[in-house]
Amino acid sequence: MPFSHTGKMLRIDLSSETWQTETIPDEWVKDYLLGSGLAAKIFADELDPALDALDPDSPLLIFNGLLSGTFAPTGCRSSWCGRSPLTGIWNEANLGGHWGAELRFAGYDGLIITGRAALPSYLWLEGISRTVEIRDATHVWGKDHFDTYECLLAETDLKARCASIGQAGENLVKIAGIMQGGQSHARAAARGGMGAVMGSKNLKAIVVRGRERPEYPDKKGLRDFVKQSNRYIMKHDGGIALHLVGTAGGQNATDMFGDNAISNWRLGNWTEGSNKTSGQTIAKTIFSKHTYCYACPIGCGKAVEIAEGPYAGVWGEGPEYETLGGFGANLMCDDLNAIAAMNDRCNRYGLDTISTSAVIAFAFEAFEKGAISTAETDGLELKWGNAKAILTMIDRIAFRRDIGDTLAEGVREAARRIGNGTNAYAMHVKGLETPYHDPRGFVSMAVNYATANRGGCHMEAISYWRGYGLELPGWQEGNPEEWKDKLRFDSALGGELAYQYQNYMSVYNPLGLCKFIVKASYTPEQVAELVNRAMAWDWTAEDVLGMGERLFNLKRMINIRLGVRREHDRLPERFTSEPRPTGSAAGVLPDMELMLADYYRLRGWNEDGVPSEHSPMP
Repeated sequence: MPFSHTGKMLRIDLSSETWQTETIPDEWVKDYLLGSGLAAKIFADELDPALDALDPDSPLLIFNGLLSGTFAPTGCRSSWCGRSPLTGIWNEANLGGHWGAELRFAGYDGLIITGRAALPSYLWLEGISRTVEIRDATHVWGKDHFDTYECLLAETDLKARCASIGQAGENLVKIAGIMQGGQSHARAAARGGMGAVMGSKNLKAIVVRGRERPEYPDKKGLRDFVKQSNRYIMKHDGGIALHLVGTAGGQNATDMFGDNAISNWRLGNWTEGSNKTSGQTIAKTIFSKHTYCYACPIGCGKAVEIAEGPYAGVWGEGPEYETLGGFGANLMCDDLNAIAAMNDRCNRYGLDTISTSAVIAFAFEAFEKGAISTAETDGLELKWGNAKAILTMIDRIAFRRDIGDTLAEGVREAARRIGNGTNAYAMHVKGLETPYHDPRGFVSMAVNYATANRGGCHMEAISYWRGYGLELPGWQEGNPEEWKDKLRFDSALGGELAYQYQNYMSVYNPLGLCKFIVKASYTPEQVAELVNRAMAWDWTAEDVLGMGERLFNLKRMINIRLGVRREHDRLPERFTSEPRPTGSAAGVLPDMELMLADYYRLRGWNEDGVPSEHSPMP
């Protein structure tokens, strides 16, 4: 070792403008992998619970996965980790695109960044000469991500890759993310406010350029297995659908399965609106081209271009499902072109589209119920479906203007500040706004949201895919008839299903793989074989799941040290006491007590949600 990775990380102190290269011990890689696994180990070792997320000494840990930059299917991803300024607990925001692969080519597996630069700055990392520079960024401070991207590539290397914050991160908006890539193919490390962490360090961007390539114990053997894997992924319905219409293609299905959020999670169906804003409609109207992350056989990205109308001139990476669900159904806006404009604006400012649409929906309901008025919104009428009002609110959040200054803190803090009963419709778990998959439509997602280590996150389990009919040969199989009821609505199965999928999903960020290959039925056995070919290990499917369980528990222990207990493993009351009024999930409510009891037992946690000596740990 190492094979696929470099075994090197950079530790950078922006305050003193110093840095050093450190060796990553082989045993760390064996025990934690890389990505968010190794980041969690280092964070836990160095954690000071009294340190605020935006304190200069609070670290930003950026690590590639073990297979990032290889030709493993989707081997491109990096994890941007640390304490979330939004939630106050562990956070990992995962980034696709090409930046992570370029960091590997530059000779590094990760960066640990502390301190605060005296002036707005960016990092320039050039692999061949081992250049590490902290450069002046005052000329791009105040610019959006796309302008920053073009400017910094022009002054470094046109073949470099740039990850940067927009104005939202500069303004310490706690729902700000980090963007990478140009306008035609932008990707985000979106959730939990890591863009604000960069902003607090006066760090505008990280630009990398490298020319090294990974080595392998059996290059031909790995390449042959990757070719076989790519064919497997692209012959399954999940891979084919993601290529044709992207995640946006699921818009109609979410309405059919009672899985979408409508009017801040109050309604049961929005069928006509879903049809107007679906991936299928994008394909027929504003679609421009498919876009691919590094080493991805799928190409789920869909660039769009609007030629006429009030949003003429908008072009670039189009809205994915969560963006369509948030700015569409959840805000009752069925103008597809307007949603594309909202997506573009969030990408420019560096805003998480899930949290941004969620806090705006919260504000719309607060306005509807009289908790806020035009006095707080500078005369703006917050009416459901009003695209102009939504776009205006995006601007105000990014720049912290009037009510936007409150919403920039996230929905939990906004409800605390506004009061007037607004906490009842502040839709979050542990401070992280819930994504657009309804735990009343798939009850296993209820216990996943409640226990996911970064708060309300669908990506920590994605167990709703099982309810849609996903089968993973040799691991998750069953009678299709069960998908219609038991796997969706039976709380007696929900705790175990969340536990199983969390364990599997927990290895993906540490390996640097995209979880969408699971939607194409990629199994733990195949992941084990991929790792073995790249690293000359002897993993089994059980090793994959066991590693995921240990890393999940490690992150839970970080959160325990930050104050998380059983009382925090809960959902917004709307999910547990207000059933959807119509549709296939009408009348369903998750039984949280039953599912949490099962889940805690499987994890070996005590009644207060604390891992015990029976909980597997690294």
